[in-house]
Amino acid sequence: MAIMAIPAFLRGPTDPNVTGPQVITSWKLGPLTINLTETVVLEWIVVAVILGLACFLTRNLKVRGVSKRQAVAEMAVETITKLVRDTMGRRWLWFTPYIASVFCFSIFGSLISLFGVRAVTSDFSVLLSWAAVTFLIITWTKIRYGGIGGYLKGFADPMPVMLPINILSEVATPAAMALRHFGNIAGGGIIMMLVYYGLANASHMIGLDIAVFDVGIPAVLSLYFDLFSDFMQAFIFIMLTMVFVSNAGPAEDEASAS
Repeated sequence: MAIMAIPAFLRGPTDPNVTGPQVITSWKLGPLTINLTETVVLEWIVVAVILGLACFLTRNLKVRGVSKRQAVAEMAVETITKLVRDTMGRRWLWFTPYIASVFCFSIFGSLISLFGVRAVTSDFSVLLSWAAVTFLIITWTKIRYGGIGGYLKGFADPMPVMLPINILSEVATPAAMALRHFGNIAGGGIIMMLVYYGLANASHMIGLDIAVFDVGIPAVLSLYFDLFSDFMQAFIFIMLTMVFVSNAGPAEDEASAS
């Protein structure tokens, strides 16, 4: 009587593979090659999930007798608004939707890895694009309050010899923000992959065809790498964004006096 073959997913990973996002299809546009990667597809899925959740929480809003769904939505809005107000000041409250969007996208983009797919935030191009937007906002803020001349003069402050260092520091800001977030999320994903690989091989070493050690044990580590770390990195990213942008403008009292 033939023994039924054990499915590959029950055997566990047999070869650790660290690669970038898979390319689904490509288009040629003259000398350029445009790739549709799994990151792009997953990003749109994350956007759809966030929009669907927002529509669900804000449906049939009421002034009195609010539902639990509306209470959750109001609590989330009040929390992020208070965070922006306490960190940046009241004059930056218009910045709240951007901070909320980045935070939600970062959280859901990281937690999507719990469903067995690649985390959106483990793609460096995603984090670099967010950091680039923050960099543009910082630059716009400096020019808005100091003018073009004041912005350019700032590179030579406090002395002309500091010009190269100040330029490097300005350019390094978005790169450092992106690398910090990317390194933690991608590193956590690699560690979890190695844990699954090691436990699967440990199961095979004692003569088991099924990777029994992969059940339960990685879940403990996942509490940190897939939950706590994801929330922390999202929080750190928005905090850095708020600090850099608010520091680019005048202080709260100076802005009120002008």
